[in-house]
Amino acid sequence: MSRTVVIAGGGPVGLMLASELSLAGVEAVVIERFPEPSDYSRSLTLHARTAEVLEQRGLNRFSEYPRVASYNFGLVELQDYIDDESLLPLLVPQRDIEALLEDRAVELGADVRRGQEVVGFEQNADGVTVTVRPADGSEYSLTGAYLVGCDGGSSTVRKLAGIDFPGTVSTADGLTADVITPLDVEEFIHPTICQPGMYASIPLRPGLHRVTAFEFGVPKTSKDIPPTVEEFQAKFRKCAGRDLGILATGEVRHLSRVGNATRLAAEYRKGRVFLAGDACHIHLPISGQGLNTGVQDALNLGWKLAAELNGWAPAGLLDTYHSERRPVGERLCWSTSAQDGLLYPLDQVAPLRALFTELVKMDVVNKYLMSILNGLGIKYAMTVPGGSSEDAAHPLIGGRVPVGKLTTADGDITISETLHAARGVLLLLGDQKPPEDLTAGWSDRVDVIRAEPAPEIGASTLLVRPDGYVAHADENDTDRTALRQALRAWFGEPS
Repeated sequence: MSRTVVIAGGGPVGLMLASELSLAGVEAVVIERFPEPSDYSRSLTLHARTAEVLEQRGLNRFSEYPRVASYNFGLVELQDYIDDESLLPLLVPQRDIEALLEDRAVELGADVRRGQEVVGFEQNADGVTVTVRPADGSEYSLTGAYLVGCDGGSSTVRKLAGIDFPGTVSTADGLTADVITPLDVEEFIHPTICQPGMYASIPLRPGLHRVTAFEFGVPKTSKDIPPTVEEFQAKFRKCAGRDLGILATGEVRHLSRVGNATRLAAEYRKGRVFLAGDACHIHLPISGQGLNTGVQDALNLGWKLAAELNGWAPAGLLDTYHSERRPVGERLCWSTSAQDGLLYPLDQVAPLRALFTELVKMDVVNKYLMSILNGLGIKYAMTVPGGSSEDAAHPLIGGRVPVGKLTTADGDITISETLHAARGVLLLLGDQKPPEDLTAGWSDRVDVIRAEPAPEIGASTLLVRPDGYVAHADENDTDRTALRQALRAWFGEPS
């Protein structure tokens, strides 16, 4: 059987998945329809959890990027009441993330084929045969063990797989573009809502603005109708009640249509075909959650596919991709729909917005909303396999491993550094000496780290999956049976 995974789509999600697979020694072939990387960045936001994910792979190159100018829930400002600045997103253009991940994937041996697209596939019990069409119109077949659709909201893979994509149609009509201006021209307009809609002009750097005009209560214009600068000017004037000078004097690039349709794939897996990123979910583009959720989809799926192809995956491991990530996608659609409900119609939602503005001043409310947006609050219900985290003896089980430092015999390291190789990690904090089978039986897939007790962790034994989520934790180093069960559940039988 082939050990190749074919990935449709070479954006951040597909490239992250290719990197994860390649890191585990699995061949990844990325089929990307654009011949060159785009200089346009649809997403501009790197959330705290995604920054952690990159840090856990030794890839966080963005710590010096600025924080976003506005971090809000439904345009109700949150950051005025945030004490910990590290929770705020960074202003990182999508193209910078793509460039980093493509370099990483290629460095690790992934095969990235640009100017080609997936146009068909057939799957059976042994693999998937994918039909690929290069730019010259010819076609060829590519055989893989699995196919993953990371090809966006209009996913060809999802459609060909026959996966339902239920949801709501758009009830808003928006336009967004990058506008190039002279370096000394700055026309900053904070995201502002009004009765007709929403508008903004955000400087991304000297000489470049991201301009948006979003009209509520109207159907979205078909994407088959090319937008024009004149249409953009008229829509901005209708929403803002005035003209925007840089639309008339600047160079408008990457003018595109946006709406607020919300849809979620009924299945994230169908046989040997998986979906990740926007192929799974579309929603109102607000609070910058789309790219970040997609990268974390790839993180969850990558090590599980690698485990299957490397021969040690326990039964049912691949099915946990759907059971863990679809609830995250569902929550993403819920949170963006809730924000949509705070925007229109303004004369009716104004009292609700005023109440929300008071509520976000409360620390518990602010932290709750922050955890929804930044991904730090994700906790998997580890019911299949590995037992139920809802009944777990330790609160860390199912959640992300804490950030902090470990003091080992060889010196201090960060917890993130223990995950650079994308392997499981068994942290033994203190003087305990586990039975030999716990340190040797899974040594080909789990690294054992001995360190001094760490206050950030609050446990003496911690089993961490390659994606940085805790599969077992024990405060008193007493439950060796549960640890063995967790090792078998997530890392298969000992060698």
